[in-house]
Amino acid sequence: MRRLSRWFFLLGLACALAGLAAPADPRLRQAARREENGWIAVRLAGAPSEIGFQHGYLLASEIEEACKVIALSLNHDTGHDWAFFRQAAQNVLWPRVEAEYREELQGIVEGLRARGVKLDLWDVAAMNAWLELSPNYVDWARRHGQSRPAKPAPSRQHCSAFVATGSYSRDGRVVIGHNAWVGYMEGQRWNIIFDLTPAKGFRILMDGFPGLIHSADDFGINSAGILITETTISQFTGFDPGGIPEFVRARKAMQYAASIDDFARLMQEGNNGGYANNWLVADRKTNEVASLELGLKNVHLWRTKDGYFGGANFPVDQKLAREETTFRVRDRGSSPNARRVRWEQLMAQYKGRIDVAAGQKFLSDHYDAYAGKEEPNERTLCGHIDLSPRGLKPWQPKYGPAGAVQAKVADAALAEQLSLAAAMGHSCGLHFKAAGHLSRHPQFGWLKPFLRDLDSHPWTVFKAE
Repeated sequence: MRRLSRWFFLLGLACALAGLAAPADPRLRQAARREENGWIAVRLAGAPSEIGFQHGYLLASEIEEACKVIALSLNHDTGHDWAFFRQAAQNVLWPRVEAEYREELQGIVEGLRARGVKLDLWDVAAMNAWLELSPNYVDWARRHGQSRPAKPAPSRQHCSAFVATGSYSRDGRVVIGHNAWVGYMEGQRWNIIFDLTPAKGFRILMDGFPGLIHSADDFGINSAGILITETTISQFTGFDPGGIPEFVRARKAMQYAASIDDFARLMQEGNNGGYANNWLVADRKTNEVASLELGLKNVHLWRTKDGYFGGANFPVDQKLAREETTFRVRDRGSSPNARRVRWEQLMAQYKGRIDVAAGQKFLSDHYDAYAGKEEPNERTLCGHIDLSPRGLKPWQPKYGPAGAVQAKVADAALAEQLSLAAAMGHSCGLHFKAAGHLSRHPQFGWLKPFLRDLDSHPWTVFKAE
């Protein structure tokens, strides 16, 4: 028995040493992963296929689960199965994805395979296009007889954001902030900080979702000094299947824009109307800020070196609202309109004092400007739809488990260091507990396989290493 035990020990030691001696894949040479305060920070660098491989390899388990989460959410919202979205990604969007990003997406698949995850290219492509496939493509396909009858996809109302400069900021330089609004099932996984050093273009620090080559909730800084975020345009109806996917344009603009003009041009080139947003942009080199409201038919760019722009899912231009949305612009009790008023109040109150600390406070704000009182709900900048007896229709029913899932802020000084401050979970400090919510509201039981607690974490500064 002693000889047998010794033999097993030596065999185990030999296997361990063999594993340690095995050469690592050279594509991982510049890649790294670490976790901090609810975030997963990954460093990716190299050619598109290398960045993709690193992404797929380092985040394999997260991507595998995220695909299941997206498929469940889309099926519930639209009635279509995952095969429908795979086919749309392959037949409608893929022909208009340029070579650089095709290579990166294929690299993600190869990285997943190296970790034993059996997702293919159309799974990954559909994941990347998730936010423009529903509602934009789904509703276009239904109107044009391109799919079997299905229920209309709900128009999501994502995010609160601001950008300020000049006499509004404490130091006269740019400040930008954003919190992401999404269902808690999906939002719990919006916890990636990507540090990207592509072979071409500028280095990027951005938040993101596993498997996506763009930020998707769109908060990022590049090494050319451009700071970018956005909020969706509520109840937008346009889509052009012949255009370039939004996820491609958003990533390209983040990677190649050296100015506000560059950003606006790259977002407008081939615009398909997918995931239509009001983009807020800052240039730390010139201290100019801008708002690009990017509809399909109506596009407007406003800019200033002394002022601010706020975003809360409201359409800014009345012509765009009338021609391309079903949004009720005069409904003062709607979430976007109430939050718009709150931004105006905060900007006036903090004029000359806006900095990172103020931005963090804004994104944690619980003042309901319509009701005139402190009450976390769907009308507050820090959204808590799960606490609202009204919900946020047509996107979320009453007590829908959704709202602000994380927040980010940066100023010119942080941007110079390619840094940002981020808080995972509600930045106000309130926690969401899944079991208790599902017990009180069993109508959301369909979320049970993947809905988990969304705990609040402290603000943390992330810097490109």
